[in-house]
Amino acid sequence: MEKNLNFIDHEYIYSLIEKSKNVTEDDINKILDKAQAKKGLTHGEVAALFEIKKPNQRKRLFEIAHMLKESIYGNRIVVFAPLYVSNYCVNNCVYCGYKICNKFERKKLTREEIQNEVKLLEKMGHKRLALEAGEDPINCDINYILDAIDAVYSTKFENGAIRRINVNIAATTLENYKKLKAAEIGTYILFQETYHKPTYESMHPHCLKGNYEYHLTAFDRAMEGGIDDVGGGVLFGLADPKFEVISLMLHNEHLEKTHGVGFHTISVPRLKQAEGMSLEQFPHLVDDDLFKNIVAIIRLAVPFTGLILSTRETPEMRREVIKYGVSQVSAGSSTDVGGYTDRALGKSAPDQFELADHRTPLEILKSLLDEDYVPSYCTACYRQGRTGDRFMELAKSGNIQNVCGPNALMTLMEYAMDYGDKELLEKVEEVIAREIIKIKRDDIKELTKNNIKRIKNGERDLYI
Repeated sequence: MEKNLNFIDHEYIYSLIEKSKNVTEDDINKILDKAQAKKGLTHGEVAALFEIKKPNQRKRLFEIAHMLKESIYGNRIVVFAPLYVSNYCVNNCVYCGYKICNKFERKKLTREEIQNEVKLLEKMGHKRLALEAGEDPINCDINYILDAIDAVYSTKFENGAIRRINVNIAATTLENYKKLKAAEIGTYILFQETYHKPTYESMHPHCLKGNYEYHLTAFDRAMEGGIDDVGGGVLFGLADPKFEVISLMLHNEHLEKTHGVGFHTISVPRLKQAEGMSLEQFPHLVDDDLFKNIVAIIRLAVPFTGLILSTRETPEMRREVIKYGVSQVSAGSSTDVGGYTDRALGKSAPDQFELADHRTPLEILKSLLDEDYVPSYCTACYRQGRTGDRFMELAKSGNIQNVCGPNALMTLMEYAMDYGDKELLEKVEEVIAREIIKIKRDDIKELTKNNIKRIKNGERDLYI
């Protein structure tokens, strides 16, 4: 398939940003009215929302983002953890702690070490992982990644099992994406880092990763290879965030036009301190207020796309932006290779970047429940074939609520029975009693009640 390499039109984006500087307060009110009516936004309207200055308009932006998120996703929050398997890397990315010029003892996990990490993650209650690795064609080739995936899926510990692996590895070939598809991955995740080509090239000097076009078209190859769920993202802080958010929209529209479905998820990491760099090097750092705006604007721009937040952010920030659009969070994360084993042994190793939320999964779940969210470990859609355009059709029609809500309750009860303490179990019982009443279809309501009883009696992995 011939790829359109010009879908991130820099001059077009510059013109939108320049035009947005003249937006009026009345213009912004009309854009917010349109967003509230779920009529979508143009690229220019997205640029205009970055010009909000009035506190009352900013408050309304957040309220609409919250409303959109609740109407589509309900109060579910998907929980996952990263699994770093190798920090070998041939790249010299300015912002990354794994860059080749940083001299530390490189490491990649053996199959046995991967399985030990997985057992510890399963002991925490995790059911879905994001597999992460540096880019090194010799020390971390596709065969190593495939074996790592197999090691994860084949490891069972007590009642634990990883039911879905998302994969975040470097842009690769069509043939390799076909192999990842055959390995039954969930979402293929790749951050563009920055869509601004001059910045991209300056951030990746003398890098295998330095080919902007090859990186930009990775999702095209992945989708041609049969992977219909892809997750994009940028590292906010490298370039103008207005440019990045508009570019995310353009990339999403390109995938919809070319492959029939856009991003399944978008991640919103902020640049954090890492070994061998200083934040003072970067002129576009995103402060807390701007970061909240970014999350809310993305939610308005692509209402049916999941938003992922990592433990780069503090518990306070995570609590706040979950209200404005975030639908997936990591919990109990380690960003070093073998980090879960090291943590259990009281050791430390080089992280890829600084973390800001060090709570355990149990603590995070209790916090979410206290704020009336339903933590979900559900992976049913992937095993039921509800992926790609089929998932989006369900999401846009509202019918996804008939499966996602009930499945979240089942996985939550499973977690409470296997990994929770008395306090968590009591909270979960209260939440389930409250949420079951909200299920609209009587047949789904009865099925959910029966499955909850079966889980209490020892059955596992029940879903719709």
